[in-house]
Amino acid sequence: MNGMKGRDYIIILLVEEICTSHKASRRHIQNKQKKMVLHKLVLLLQWALSEDTKWMKFQRDFENFKTACIPWEMKIKEIESHFGSSVASYFIFLRWMYGMNMILFGLTFGLVMVPEALMGKPYGSLPRKTVPRAEEATAMNFATLWDFSGFAQYSVLFYGYYNNQRTIGWLKFRMPLSYFLVGVGTIGYSFMIVIRTMARNANDDGGGDDTSFNFSWKMFTSWDYLIGNPETADNKFASITTSFKEAIVEEQESRKEENIHLTRFLRVLANFLALCTLAGSGYLIFFVVRRSQKFALEGLENYGWWERNEVNMVMSLLGMFCPTLFDVISSLENYHPRIALRWQLGRIFALFLGNLYTFIIALMDEINLKLEEEKIVKYNMTIWEASLYNGTIPENSTAPPIEVDPADVPRGPCWETMVGQEFVRLTVSDTMTTYVTILIGDFLRAVFVRFFNYCWCWDLEYGFPSYSEFDISGNVLGLIFNQGMIWMGSFYAPCLPAINVFRLHTSMYLQCWAVMCCNVPQERVFKASRSNNFYMAMLLFILFLSTLPAVYTIVSIPPSFDCGPFSGKTRMFEVISETLEHDFPSWFGKVFGYASNPGLILPFILLMVYV
Repeated sequence: MNGMKGRDYIIILLVEEICTSHKASRRHIQNKQKKMVLHKLVLLLQWALSEDTKWMKFQRDFENFKTACIPWEMKIKEIESHFGSSVASYFIFLRWMYGMNMILFGLTFGLVMVPEALMGKPYGSLPRKTVPRAEEATAMNFATLWDFSGFAQYSVLFYGYYNNQRTIGWLKFRMPLSYFLVGVGTIGYSFMIVIRTMARNANDDGGGDDTSFNFSWKMFTSWDYLIGNPETADNKFASITTSFKEAIVEEQESRKEENIHLTRFLRVLANFLALCTLAGSGYLIFFVVRRSQKFALEGLENYGWWERNEVNMVMSLLGMFCPTLFDVISSLENYHPRIALRWQLGRIFALFLGNLYTFIIALMDEINLKLEEEKIVKYNMTIWEASLYNGTIPENSTAPPIEVDPADVPRGPCWETMVGQEFVRLTVSDTMTTYVTILIGDFLRAVFVRFFNYCWCWDLEYGFPSYSEFDISGNVLGLIFNQGMIWMGSFYAPCLPAINVFRLHTSMYLQCWAVMCCNVPQERVFKASRSNNFYMAMLLFILFLSTLPAVYTIVSIPPSFDCGPFSGKTRMFEVISETLEHDFPSWFGKVFGYASNPGLILPFILLMVYV
């Protein structure tokens, strides 16, 4: 069998046996010999077919096993078969972001939170790790914990809890260095994985031309005759039906004739209305932010829950209602559904971006207020320490002063923890708004239409309110900007990647359920583009914009003097020079200094961009 496959060898044996049988029959051999030869042929044929069937079955089972190992693959395929590739592309994007956030969670949890919890000083050992005496009575209240204050504020969830010791534990773990490198590595990994995915999508062009004889190919080659499961057959039938709808829309759009002057007027009007909506949203955010600064100066404890969370709630409500308004406006433009989706994404992108940067500007104002307050606190702490020393040490005595409970020690404002709390609150409020929208806007609406349609004065399914369609643009932009908040806030709140993993995990199940149970396919089902790079391009852009505020705070703003791993330094990045000075030879520090010269870095960056 030199280089010969087993199946070919079996065929040769069968041919030889047939020839032998034929020759034997021509010589008039006994019937008993003929029966033996035929029996051997049957056995060989059965063995060959059984071995081939087993191998094919093994291959099919192995392919099914690989498909089952892909998270949520069957759910996404079922959604695609009923709602089209455009809706399925959102869930594929959601699954991709879930995988990326699992890596970010592993970095922050394994290299920052767990080492501090296991090897760092315990709760109550330092003022930064202790709830102040005035807040102890309410530190465990649900309202306080829901606001991420009290014991939640003085824990590994936020920046201010971490100590500035160079090494902690018996492993001599370098916590400040690890904290800084994880923050930088999170951004670096995000850039790498987004750009790599865009490059892979650009190379994956789908292969072949699927526009020639499109309907004939779909009609005669779409069905898979190996399907043996009734549920799979139903999904395949729905998928073929949806693909025909997509193809019909593409054909209608290619043959559509329109009044060009009326179309231009309606598109200009739609853009004007969209700009007015964006301007009104920006002014409302600006107005609410100014009110929140006034509340902060007068003391938030004097106001209720709405005043304390007004900025977060207004931003969440704008993110919920403005996309619906943009969707109504886009109906005037009469674009192809795929082009209309991109315009919708662009407008919601501008809305979210304006809201996000308005929120960041408000945070910068609060940081400046905290820095001014810090100067006053430093002066008061100096007076407190002097009075404590003079009051506890007798004259002409060398005894040390008495120890003070960390809960009674005055402390300065930790602006880093304040920034982390704001991003955590905004993320949680946005998550709750999304879930409430699904339950009320989709589920209760579908229940009302389903059960009251029989006794209503008009057809609720085809009239108002009808079943809702899946909002692709709003959900995609919600994912992207939520990820932008994670990138900006995770340096000051290491718990943010964990919160985002939980949000994405629950969103996958909740939205899959809502789509299949509460939504209906769009009236104009359209085929998604072959490349998912449009989503990735927006994600890359928001990653760049999210990096700018984080880099600015790290490079330009001095860290708080009595909280966080970088306290006592003038800038956070000084932890790198400190490590080079103490843990590496002097020549390595000189080489690193030359390599980090802007005169070398800028040409290298330009070369990378050019390549």
